[in-house]
Amino acid sequence: MATFLSHETCPTIKNILLLDSEGKRVAVKYYSDEWPTNSAKLAFEKSIFSKTQKTNARTEAEITMVENNIIVYKFIQDLHFFVTGGDEENELILATVLQGFFDAVTLLLRNNVDQREALENLDMILLCLDEIVDGGIILETDSSIIAGKVATHSIDDGAPLSEQTISQALATAREHLTRSLLK
Repeated sequence: MATFLSHETCPTIKNILLLDSEGKRVAVKYYSDEWPTNSAKLAFEKSIFSKTQKTNARTEAEITMVENNIIVYKFIQDLHFFVTGGDEENELILATVLQGFFDAVTLLLRNNVDQREALENLDMILLCLDEIVDGGIILETDSSIIAGKVATHSIDDGAPLSEQTISQALATAREHLTRSLLK
């Protein structure tokens, strides 16, 4: 009989945050109900930012604890990358997710990793988050695979209808219909 991993034995991510050098949001994704309101999320982001801003996490990832959560983080230029897991999670797994996100963003932004570039390519960064974690479950940590899938999504937007999936074709048709109705 096959045994299946239950949700409790699977490593889970509570959130992935990308903040600027002042602790403001660039891109954030929460997978846990631990912070039910936007103000609770902002307060959490402020607390981890203030706890980590004086550290030098530029060469390799650092680890800290905030509110019974393990946070693995790394900074580059004016961007601060954070991955949060529960206090029972393995730091190495959290660090692998962080490195995958960090490296995928670096690949997608062609080594121009700064706040301006990140904001100009926010769609790709949000797609990146979707490729890495879904509902708290880790899907992928290999940065080249993540960046490849995101780049494929970006290219698909301009693909001819014959190469699009049914749902993409319907979305494109809906968009064209909406545009023609608004004229």
